[in-house]
Amino acid sequence: MVEMLHSSSGRFHLNSHRRFLPWIRSYPVTLLTVLWVIGFGSIFIWQTTSITGSRIAGGRPMMSYAPIPMLRPVAFNLTEFGGVGDGVTANTAAFERAVDEIARLGGGQLNVQPGVWLTAPFNLTSHMTLFLAEGAVIRGVQILTCNFMLGRNGTIDGQGQSWWSKYKQKLLKYTRGPLVQIMWSRDIVISNITLRDSPFWTLHPYDCKNVTISNLTILAPLNGAPNTDGIDPDSCEDMVIENCYICVGDDGIAIKSGWDQYGIVYGRPSTNILIRNVTVRSVVSAGVSIGSEMSGGISNITVENVHIWDSRRGVRIKTAPGRGGYVSNITYRNITLDNVRVGIVLKTDYNEHPDLGFDPKALPTIKNLSFIGFHGQGCRVPVRIHGSQEIPVKGVTFKEFSVGITYKKKHIFQCSYVDGRVIGSIFPAPCENLDRYDEEGNLVRRSKLQNVTDIDYDF
Repeated sequence: MVEMLHSSSGRFHLNSHRRFLPWIRSYPVTLLTVLWVIGFGSIFIWQTTSITGSRIAGGRPMMSYAPIPMLRPVAFNLTEFGGVGDGVTANTAAFERAVDEIARLGGGQLNVQPGVWLTAPFNLTSHMTLFLAEGAVIRGVQILTCNFMLGRNGTIDGQGQSWWSKYKQKLLKYTRGPLVQIMWSRDIVISNITLRDSPFWTLHPYDCKNVTISNLTILAPLNGAPNTDGIDPDSCEDMVIENCYICVGDDGIAIKSGWDQYGIVYGRPSTNILIRNVTVRSVVSAGVSIGSEMSGGISNITVENVHIWDSRRGVRIKTAPGRGGYVSNITYRNITLDNVRVGIVLKTDYNEHPDLGFDPKALPTIKNLSFIGFHGQGCRVPVRIHGSQEIPVKGVTFKEFSVGITYKKKHIFQCSYVDGRVIGSIFPAPCENLDRYDEEGNLVRRSKLQNVTDIDYDF
């Protein structure tokens, strides 16, 4: 259980129930136990009779759904505020009334029952849980912006098709918004829901701390849905992304920390992020990316037990002069690549900028990258690490690497301005830029060719 609390900035964050402890200690244990059981028992009985999906409508039994769990002492259904889940009626006002009432009470749970609930954007409040029941679909009129949710395989549908079309026709005067955005918050849990057809990035946690994202299904068309990244942690700290299936029209997961001079000034890194047990497909981009907006710094990232299939790229790091910042202490472990055009990509000339105000002398640093336990088949280029004289790549490690290639060509393992090591034997043969160590970690041969450029973008 979590709670939302207001932060000093006026936005919300979450915390636990520690503030209740002094009150609890001031009463006898027996009396407290009795009151607790009676009070919460009454609430539970009231809630389960009001929110289960087995009522009789017009003399006919409705489809039965699993009861909605009570995660807070006070819970409401959206229908109590005039919501209609017919996929036609606009429910924006109903959501707003519900949020206002929960804010007035100081917190509570809003249950979105089975049905299709059409709505324009709305925000949540502090001390609030938004729960999507099985069979519940929140369908955005244009886009939905939320701050916290917990569900049971409900769906949020951004209906991004019209946005993609307008973007491709250059008819938009403003940028498209994300489907779900969490800002300046902490202790967030997002789980067991489906997010689909976002106009832009699907899930965007921004400047958040202690976030758990689990058991999500994120979907968008593989082609014709520009910038529909799955999950984009942005200047976030202490995050777990796990047990998710992502199939989208851009990067599956993209870790960011601000863009050029704006990210440098804001100065909030993304750090201590664990990504595990994820399956990703991205035909036009990468399974897991870092950057290119990384000006606040990105460090201490672990990506493990990830399966990337039928994708253009597997894992990617991208940056450019003008970004500043750093990418350091990144570990990839137990990654499976199936039918991926380029397995590992590191690009230091990704020259997209928000405006002309960036400093071209603000050079990022890239160091301490570990690629351990990569396996798979059907790769055209398993590794392409393109450092530069301005932005060299330092401290790269390869170990337990065996990726089947679709055909042989001279430059299969490509490197430029990179130093590091290979431990043990790997396939395909590594580039000459790297030192060689045996399985026990003993140096076999030191490389003298770290600055050799061996990049072939023809395939």
